[in-house]
Amino acid sequence: MEKIDLTLTGFHHLTAVSADAPYNHKFYTDTLGMRLVKKTVNQDDTSAYHLFYADGEGNPGTDITFFDWPVGKERRGNHTVSRTGLRVRDEAALGFWQERLKSLGVSHGEIVLRDNRPTLDLEDREGQRLSLVADGGQGPGVPWGKSPVPADMQVRGLGPITMSVPDLKGTDAVLKLLLNMREVRSFTDADQVTTHVYEMGEGGPAAELHVRVDPKAGPARPGAGGVHHVAFRVPTFEDYELWNARLKELGVPSSGPVDRYYFRSLYFREPNGVLFELATDAPGFSADEPQATLGERLSLPPFLEGQRAAIEAGLKPL
Repeated sequence: MEKIDLTLTGFHHLTAVSADAPYNHKFYTDTLGMRLVKKTVNQDDTSAYHLFYADGEGNPGTDITFFDWPVGKERRGNHTVSRTGLRVRDEAALGFWQERLKSLGVSHGEIVLRDNRPTLDLEDREGQRLSLVADGGQGPGVPWGKSPVPADMQVRGLGPITMSVPDLKGTDAVLKLLLNMREVRSFTDADQVTTHVYEMGEGGPAAELHVRVDPKAGPARPGAGGVHHVAFRVPTFEDYELWNARLKELGVPSSGPVDRYYFRSLYFREPNGVLFELATDAPGFSADEPQATLGERLSLPPFLEGQRAAIEAGLKPL
């Protein structure tokens, strides 16, 4: 594979799975204090919500999103994203969160130093594995004025994100040679499992993909509490067309161009089966509603607007 001068600038979003949309909405807005910036549906399955939680402006790189599907719980293992980092400003913020999670009865660990960054692990009630990571103010993130969490303690955005695989070789080739990421270091955890750190763009926690290599773990089974895909930021539409051409040139099976209305997407699976998406920064979530009222009503892309009555009738109230 010949390298190309195309750069992914970090994470765009991460999409996970919930089987309980009302709980999911309450946890990510009330408990974690994130803003619901887009309440829409899965465009390929309009019976399911697609909920986007992000910073105060819905900036790319700050949103964790969920499909609402009536499925059983995920079986943990390889071939999937296994932990999602959410950035906070510093260790003082982690102390705030440790007390907040304890008072609200949320499952969490202790503040530890992981990959030389203060980190606090937690899980929602469905078993979604999250980590609050001190980013020192690096990366995108604008406070939300209506959050129940003080502005300087709020979740700022995504990263790092960890995927788990049994063998590194194929994944490493795709990350370095196809996606132009850089392997910058590795670290070994208490279980003697090594994680390799790859960075995009200018690097930093908002642009680091961590690949945990555990040959002994079995395959994951998708379900609630698991992750569906991870999306990387493509800064311009011109770059997006070049990425599409790149995938075609190398014979990488992909979705081809998909217009999600709020961004344009390309989907493909890396060799260990993790679903990757390349997504454009523009046009963004204010394409169909004012910035001040993002997420307050059900938004539908134009091609689904004619089905609004039927779609709304099939969704649970949040």
